[in-house]
Amino acid sequence: MPTSGAGASSRLTALRTTVAAIGTTLDEETTWHELTGVAAGLVGGTAAILPDERESAYEAVSGDAAVLPDLARAATPPRTEAARGPDPAVCLPLVSGELHYGTLVCARNEGIFTPSEKDALALLAERAASHVRHAREHDRVSRIVGDLQRALLAEPGRPHPNLDVAIRYLPVGQRALVGGDWCETVRLHFGRTLLVVGDVMGHSLEAAVDMTAYRSALRYIASADLPPHRVLRQLDDIAAHEPDRRPATCLIARVDPNRGQVTVAGAGHLPPAVIDAHGETSLLPVPVGPPLGTGFGGYEPATYRLDASQTLMLFTDGLVEHRGEDIDESLDRLARLRFDAADGVEGILDSVLARLDARNAEDDVAVLAARLRDRPPQADEASGPAP
Repeated sequence: MPTSGAGASSRLTALRTTVAAIGTTLDEETTWHELTGVAAGLVGGTAAILPDERESAYEAVSGDAAVLPDLARAATPPRTEAARGPDPAVCLPLVSGELHYGTLVCARNEGIFTPSEKDALALLAERAASHVRHAREHDRVSRIVGDLQRALLAEPGRPHPNLDVAIRYLPVGQRALVGGDWCETVRLHFGRTLLVVGDVMGHSLEAAVDMTAYRSALRYIASADLPPHRVLRQLDDIAAHEPDRRPATCLIARVDPNRGQVTVAGAGHLPPAVIDAHGETSLLPVPVGPPLGTGFGGYEPATYRLDASQTLMLFTDGLVEHRGEDIDESLDRLARLRFDAADGVEGILDSVLARLDARNAEDDVAVLAARLRDRPPQADEASGPAP
């Protein structure tokens, strides 16, 4: 008896190890290959999948395909054990719940399949079908999430034609389309444009939903043509009264081409950079304010000269930050960048992303570059004095 019990325990352990080799990923094709590989090894023959959708060919064949039964026979396997009889081939349905994915077909040149072999193969088929069901459900949910993310990834507004603007957004992660980082532009009166970057805490879909809420509130508040620090104050007040709203950092720049100046205000955000006519980069000091959603307020503006030879760049921390590195060192690395004076805003962003390796960043990256357009001479100036 002890010997029999030890043998049963050993067989159970081996079966668990065999079953664990199936469904190691969420890829359906990989799961079918794992199933046929394990099944072929178990019975010392050949295993293949005959999918329900395509009964014209075997798939995921492991072993010698020549020993497999013809497709018509495999597609209509016997329904009862008595109908099988002694057969060097066995066909098992791949079923999970009410869903049928095809047939596992196993064959070999010599020896019929024993009841224990059939039971083991049935267990493997059931395991694989269950994993494929989960994989398809995962794909379905991922598509829904993707559709929702695309809906959340709204295009920024259009700036006035007196301003060239370029925007890049790189969410962290292979599957993510949108996260908590965002850029926005809002047209104001008298040729002015509001430029905004923000960063909601986190990378999940929930962060993206909060990002959309901040953007919507910003557009509404900006329609009142308030200065940047008052826009931040109202955004903070709205977020502070919604307990589920995640905190966010934000930087707002109001560009006034007619006066040749930019007014900036920040809520816990990194300062903007300015690239001058010689391609040199510097950072504009911005009074430090608390992140949005804290309810503390206390935002202050700062105004600087800005002309058509300069490029203003707003960005989120993912562009510069490295884990374990002091933020001042990260900003210094940005400030050391030099650019070709002939580069436009699109070229500057491409260069920044490449030189800071932003596509391998540890966080979402959002960056916006803006430059005033040279104003053409007025009609009366261009035509000269009247005769």
